[in-house]
Formats: sequence, structure tokens, C-alpha cells
Amino acid sequence: MPRLSKSVHAWGTAAFRDTLRQEIEGLGAEALPLQQGLATGSYALDRDLRAMILAVSEEPTAIQARVGIFFSSIIAGCSCADDPTPVDQQTEYCEVQLVIDKTTGEAQVALGDDSHG
Repeated sequence: MPRLSKSVHAWGTAAFRDTLRQEIEGLGAEALPLQQGLATGSYALDRDLRAMILAVSEEPTAIQARVGIFFSSIIAGCSCADDPTPVDQQTEYCEVQLVIDKTTGEAQVALGDDSHG
């Protein structure tokens, strides 16, 4: 489970959204459900990950955030010499829902309801 401690410390300040965005972008594809959010490619890449904070709210013990994630994917072929599959990168987008525990900073991450994939 990812830990977003800096974001919890920044909660309630003007720096919160930037801090959360930076921490999410630093998580990488393995901590985010990008593979499940694919729309055009078959493999989510761990480079050029960009996060956009769409909404945040507070509960007594947690911070909730809806985040748009821009990332790249490829259509993975068989890597054979005569494989006609292009290795072009595709631009992808999905939304994730984060629930960040205000005490520990541990974040539950799930693919958002509005994501395609």
C-alpha cells in the first residue's frame, strides 16, 4: 500500500494539491491501477506519468481524492523479427480514487468509476 505522508502533512495548506500530485507521480505504474485503466494499449509504461487533482474531500480519519492520470502505453507484440505490431506509444488517461489515512499516510488506490478500460 503506497504511503503519502507528505500529502497528509500538507493537508489544509496551499501546498496540498502540488504535494499530492508530486507524490502520486512518484509512485509509478506499479502502485497505481494503470494496467486496468488502459483504453488503447496493452501495457502501461512507467514513464511520463502526470497527475491532475480533480477533487478532494475530508472525512474524520481520511482524505479522499479523485485524480486524473495521464500516462503512456504500448501495444506489446511478440518481438519476432516479422511482427507487424508497431511499438508506438499511446497516450492514455484514467481516473483513480485515493483514500489516504490521516494518521499513517497509507493510501488505498482504486480505478475510478468514470475510467474506461
